[in-house]
Amino acid sequence: MKNDLEIGSRIRNIREHLKYSRETFSEMVEISESFLSQIERGEKSISLKTLMSIASHSGFSTDYILFGDESNNSTIKRINKLLIGKPNCILDLVYNIVRSISGFSKNNS
Repeated sequence: MKNDLEIGSRIRNIREHLKYSRETFSEMVEISESFLSQIERGEKSISLKTLMSIASHSGFSTDYILFGDESNNSTIKRINKLLIGKPNCILDLVYNIVRSISGFSKNNS
């Protein structure tokens, strides 16, 4: 199916952009490496659970994964580029900062 091929291509591009091997990325999103390969080739469709896991672990929106809509991804991509290859202690620090800002903005809305 054409949509599966386009979705698979975007998922492969996301994985490569984040510099993850197929093995590493499949472990992150909790699917088998062979299933990820089939998704990337457009041979299999993704479930909602897999879609949400890919979005959660990659920082790319479900709109982008499904439809190619990049309107919500430009800032996330820039942040991802800055964080690729950083040690976990830095990633944890950034996460805690963002979480604090998020909590602060909710309390002041």
